[in-house]
This record gives sequence, C-alpha cells and structure tokens, in this order.
Amino acid sequence: MNTVTIVLLVIAVILLIALGVLTFLGRRMQKKQDAQQEQLEAAAQQVSMLIIDKKMMKLREAGFPQFVIDNTPKYLRRSKVPVVKAKIGPRIMTLMCDGSVFEQIPVKKEVKATVSGIYITAVKGIRGSLETPKKKKGFFAKFRNKDN
Repeated sequence: MNTVTIVLLVIAVILLIALGVLTFLGRRMQKKQDAQQEQLEAAAQQVSMLIIDKKMMKLREAGFPQFVIDNTPKYLRRSKVPVVKAKIGPRIMTLMCDGSVFEQIPVKKEVKATVSGIYITAVKGIRGSLETPKKKKGFFAKFRNKDN
C-alpha cells in the first residue's frame, strides 16, 4: 500500500473515533441539562417585582453570595452574566436571568416573573406589555442610516 493511503486511513479512523466520543458526550450532557431544567421548573415561583437595574456583569462584581460563586464552574467565573437588581416586596435582591429573558425585561417597571432560586426564567408584564423603550442612536449611527 501507498504511504499516502495509510495516512489517510489513519486520519479517517481517528476522525470516526472522535465523532463517536463527541456523540456520546453530547448525549450525556443533554441528559444532564434536561435534569437541571426539570429541577428549575419544579422550584419555580411566580413573583411580582419592580426592576431597578439590569446589567451584564462578572459574577464577582454582581454581589452574589460566596456560595453561588463557589458552585459556578471555574471556566464561567470570569464571563459576564445577565444580572437584574429588583425589589421583591420590601427587599432589594440581585438576580441572574436567562439571556433571552434579559432583553425582554424593562427597567423601572413592575413585572411578574417566574423565579427559581436566584434565576429568572420567564417574565410577564403586570400593567401593559413589556415593550422596552428604544435606545437612542449614537452620533455616527444616524449618518449610517441616512446613507441606507
């Protein structure tokens, strides 16, 4: 056999083994995610809250308890997460939320949210819709849109 053929066969075998391992790990991770989603849904509560502020912040800067930071995987501790400061009853709390929900949350409005621990999973408006005001365009963005 030609050496090129042997090298190509070895590369093909390695790729097939890697594909099998990735498929196995993907199924395993999917099962873990489904179990976690069930736990979130089991602990979910409807809460009405007044949204004070929302930001993308690092976990340490957000003001979460040390227990939350310790239970977060090390590779995620430096990444920015969506953080919402809200007044729930007489208490002001710092909550984390889902990325898709973060964009829907209006600032300085009262909402009814589905909360599981410190994690906001869904948001509904109490009075009216959840329409957030559009951000003002920057100086140069105005000129870009006139050209288009």
